[in-house]
Amino acid sequence: MRERDFARIHGISEAELVAAHIGHGVTRLEPNVELLLNGLAAVGEVMALTRNESAVHEKIGPYEKVVFGPNASMVLGAQIDLRIFPSKWAFGFAVEKAGEEGQVRRSLQFFDRQGHAVHKVHARAATNLEAWAVLVTNLTAQNQSPELDIRPAAKPERGTPASAAELRERWSRMTDTHQFFGMLKDLNLDRLEALRMAGEDYAWPLDKGAVPALFSAAAGSDLPIMVFVGNGGCIQIHSGPIHETKELGPWLNVMDETFHLHLRLDQIAEVWAVRKPTKDGHVSSVEVYGEDGNLIIQFFGKRKEGVDERSEWRSIVEALPVLPRDRAA
Repeated sequence: MRERDFARIHGISEAELVAAHIGHGVTRLEPNVELLLNGLAAVGEVMALTRNESAVHEKIGPYEKVVFGPNASMVLGAQIDLRIFPSKWAFGFAVEKAGEEGQVRRSLQFFDRQGHAVHKVHARAATNLEAWAVLVTNLTAQNQSPELDIRPAAKPERGTPASAAELRERWSRMTDTHQFFGMLKDLNLDRLEALRMAGEDYAWPLDKGAVPALFSAAAGSDLPIMVFVGNGGCIQIHSGPIHETKELGPWLNVMDETFHLHLRLDQIAEVWAVRKPTKDGHVSSVEVYGEDGNLIIQFFGKRKEGVDERSEWRSIVEALPVLPRDRAA
């Protein structure tokens, strides 16, 4: 059983389950993002894993092109592409477990204050284990207690939500997709609330079958797409084509050479096609939400700054099955 599921069954967080093994294959680390990312540059090929409740995103490659900022840090490599929010990182661990045929499985695991995983790094056969050991030593915390100060998430305060007219006016003036988050914050709206208010020229609900249909259409071509999966502490991005897809039980899986994705189709509550104006023409995305209203996964067509989005991607989005009006939220 996966640690996340075992912890849930026993009423504890995943971080507490990992911490219980300190001294027995687990070492407590400082959740120091800058020290981690600088050290990973020497480690070489690893698997980066970022997940939320309904999606697991795995990328294989090195940590390259690291950029540090006051509120967010970025990894901008060709394979591993991350947006990291260090204020959400509360606990870290180096984990060693016995694997198949006596091999040792090594990972670095980081969690938020609620004990939820924000990011994990798994060693592979090509990983430089000497550099890995140096990184673990540099990150090792003085405090090796298994006790963790787990705290419930604070409920965010927000003012009076804006009207649909105010939202549409601001939406129409967007010149870059990165303005979207700031716009929602200014208007006191959450993401899903805004999609429901925006009007069908900007956002329209899709049938849940749109998600496997999107994968089927994209996997049948060499069209490069962008796949975003994140949580409060990290967003991980795949940019490029997808090829090998397979449904197994409730999971829809991508099993490509350097990109693995596992998506719980049965936990999807709403799917939306979204159109945002930019200075280069509008950009289309598909956004998938869970029952709690949180974003599970997001898809874009890969594009370069200054160039309109690919017509092939736009055609895929606009051909996805629409949710009948009588079933729309």
